[in-house]
Amino acid sequence: MNFLAHLHLASLADSSLLGNLMADFVRGNVQAQWPAPVVAGIALHRRLDALTDSLPEVREARQLFRAETRRVAPVTLDVIWDHFLARHWDHIHPAQSLRDFTDAAERAIVPHLAGAPAGFIELNAVMWRERWFEHYADPARLARVLNGMAQRRPRLAALRDSYQDFTDNYAQLEPLFFRFYPRLMADARARRL
Repeated sequence: MNFLAHLHLASLADSSLLGNLMADFVRGNVQAQWPAPVVAGIALHRRLDALTDSLPEVREARQLFRAETRRVAPVTLDVIWDHFLARHWDHIHPAQSLRDFTDAAERAIVPHLAGAPAGFIELNAVMWRERWFEHYADPARLARVLNGMAQRRPRLAALRDSYQDFTDNYAQLEPLFFRFYPRLMADARARRL
């Protein structure tokens, strides 16, 4: 799961949006650094990452990647799942538009950035302003996202090429998303994550 899915599932589970979004940016003893609801949000994010990576549908999706990009498939798939979520948002979350959800998430997170890791603060400065989540619905936008990630982390340079795996296998990837994401939503609502 990437940023949008983590926030969406956190909202369904009534979990800290700040903790769920910030989890990849914090290390060490988070209990000493953050209030209990944020710590619980960080823990939910980490459980979701482990759970999602072990899902049979996600393992099946990894096999759609070529040998030269399979190593970065988990990172690419996280972005792909956000694409399908954004693209089908009105069907998945009909009670609130993606724009309204994004605005509400921004209002819940940004006032609490004091003391957050610098990289997370920088992410927030760009992500909300550029309306990332709404742009995720455009398949072509994923090329830009993956290229940007590859540029920031040279050891993940294969992310640039993984966009081709996404476009070549779009018709197989989309139904895989719809096989597992509704289960995650139900588990989030039932507080089983």
